[in-house]
Amino acid sequence: MVRGTAHNAIEVRGLRKSYGKLKVLNGINFKVPTGSILALLGPNGAGKTTTIRILSTLLQPDDGKAYVAGHDVVEEPFEVKQKVGLTGQYAAVDQYLSGEENLLMIGRLYRLSKQDVQRRTSELIKLFDLVEASKRPVRTYSGGMRRRLDLAMSLIAAPPIIFLDEPTTGLDPRSRQTMWEIIKKLAASGTTILLTTQYMEEADHLADNIVVIDDGKVIAEGTPNALKARAGSDRSEIVLVSAKDLDKAKDIIDGQSLQIDETSLSLSVSSKNGTKQFRQILEELEKAKIPVESFSLHRPSLDDVFLKLTGHKATKEETSSTKKGKK
Repeated sequence: MVRGTAHNAIEVRGLRKSYGKLKVLNGINFKVPTGSILALLGPNGAGKTTTIRILSTLLQPDDGKAYVAGHDVVEEPFEVKQKVGLTGQYAAVDQYLSGEENLLMIGRLYRLSKQDVQRRTSELIKLFDLVEASKRPVRTYSGGMRRRLDLAMSLIAAPPIIFLDEPTTGLDPRSRQTMWEIIKKLAASGTTILLTTQYMEEADHLADNIVVIDDGKVIAEGTPNALKARAGSDRSEIVLVSAKDLDKAKDIIDGQSLQIDETSLSLSVSSKNGTKQFRQILEELEKAKIPVESFSLHRPSLDDVFLKLTGHKATKEETSSTKKGKK
């Protein structure tokens, strides 16, 4: 029986989970439209991994409902497992087998035909840029290569929904960028992706929508731009060449949000439409023949959003409760 809403690949309604007296999830709600990327954002201990485990049927909730591809994760776990692929925080690969052998093994476990397994393995090795390393034992792979192989293994049966639990943790910047490109290609092909991350830049770069959780609760949700708008205004900063132009520039830029630093000869002004205002200010200064040393536009980041919402950054240290299973 298919339940939930047809246009949503994932629906979470009032999900709760505790370990003894420790509340890990405290009634969270969110939806993931089919074919989109949703980033579940939060610090270590926020409840991200617990949510993924429940949605992938590895853990049962204490209360609430969750539907994946229209199927109840508690009542219809077999149907859910047929629709999803999962990549955890650590690469689950056999280091003594080659990359190709790992993929072939997973294909056989999915009971794909020999022809389909070989075809799919060849496709994924090319997609994840593992052709040259495909015959080598995985123990010789770099961390980034192992993560790519792990993600490829979760895709062997071409599932329509993928769960990525902090897929770039521990990767160097180049490997992280490669993973981002792969994830974007998967989404472009119509795959629905739910990823957890504590990297604000990752969520901003990849997600169509973001759900921010902290201490087991949803504290904000929306598009990256909508969330950043909640953190404050854009800020334009202009540094003049000469101190004698400060007063004249002040009259041109005049506004309640204007801040002046006479020592550095800088003028800073905030605006909800920073790009347009920034361009207008530069044009007015040029008309007034006021030379500018430098200029920059600062936009709110998701780090600013999280700090404003929680009072702390999203990379706070894990607590003892996290080590007991709260992730």
